Amino acid sequence: MSMLQPLADPAPASDAGEVLDRGQATTQCRGDGESRRVDRIGAIEYSGATKRCCGPSVSNLPAAPASLACEPRTTRDEARVPPALAQSASHRGSHQTPDQLQRASETSRQLARGMAVIPGGSFLMGSTDEDAFLDDGEGPVREVVLSSYAMDEVAVTNRRFAEFVADTGYMTDAERCGWSFVFDAMVSAGTSDAARGDSVPDAPWWLAVGGASWRTPEGPGSGTQGRIDHPVVHVSWRDADAYAAWAGKCLPTEAQWEGAARGGLERARYPWGDELRPGGTHRCNIWQGRFPNINTGEDGYVGTAPVDAFEPNGYGLFNMAGNVWEWCADWWSAGWHTQAAPGTRRDPRGPDEGAGKVMRGGSYLCHASYCNRYRVAARTYNSIDSSSSHIGFRCATAVVAD
Repeated sequence: MSMLQPLADPAPASDAGEVLDRGQATTQCRGDGESRRVDRIGAIEYSGATKRCCGPSVSNLPAAPASLACEPRTTRDEARVPPALAQSASHRGSHQTPDQLQRASETSRQLARGMAVIPGGSFLMGSTDEDAFLDDGEGPVREVVLSSYAMDEVAVTNRRFAEFVADTGYMTDAERCGWSFVFDAMVSAGTSDAARGDSVPDAPWWLAVGGASWRTPEGPGSGTQGRIDHPVVHVSWRDADAYAAWAGKCLPTEAQWEGAARGGLERARYPWGDELRPGGTHRCNIWQGRFPNINTGEDGYVGTAPVDAFEPNGYGLFNMAGNVWEWCADWWSAGWHTQAAPGTRRDPRGPDEGAGKVMRGGSYLCHASYCNRYRVAARTYNSIDSSSSHIGFRCATAVVAD
């Protein structure tokens, strides 16, 4: 018999300098928090002055711990993690009482609901296909060995994230900062006035919209009505990490994410095989038409889709390609994994530090003419406080013998 327990919980990212409480953060968001930062929205890099007051600049990103397995947190950013989260399974330590251990065991058994167990073993990770982004570190193709683990069958939904917020009072980075990035075609005439005038120079279709958050994905006046079973968006890596702690889970490592996405297939381009549309059937939610101006919606969606849309892969996981980008636990590096070593080939946890956190899976905005990162091996990253209307996440846990 086996049971589930939380995976390694990377230490929370602590901002360089003073930790702001919500009142201070609000004051800074009104004009005092200008900083210099490099972001990646999808696959586009840009550099510019922002008023993203709630997080560090890329150059100040803290280092992650060497071990991944869910370990007790020794510090907590009180401005972003409510006290209720301190009692989550991700904060367990050796000082637990018998009652706490019993509750932890019961929690672990409950985690199996809605999760698929990924058997331990080896798989071939990475790609050197002609259309691979080699500068992103998609290669080399290498054999990676993973211990057994479990992955959420679907991305975290608006419904589930709302439960987390109701239970903890958590405020996302986008809410604290007062804005987030929205794809311009999604911004209605009624919310266009909320656009801050900031855009990504090399990707002007991204607008910084005041009031955009997980509650109001397209800005003021929008909402999640009719999309409660869609993936939550406008969540930063820090938001996803806080949710995972509350749920008693963790974000998957990049290797775990790719191993699960492959669904047992070897070196396939997509979670279901090598053809994007086998038999003419759409298998994922991506852009059809001419990016960024015309999306025909031939797959049934022009924005996010329900988390269980389309057929699952061989492990029973839905939407591992397209729909929304998904955060991983690892810090980004395009070269850390290229050297064969035990740390890069057996339960790899990624480098100790990096320019940002890894994202996988692509989104509903990906198109072959611009960003074909809906392939299983494709990867990108973003800073830990960044959010947009096409970034979500799912969680994982370890599987241990009972």
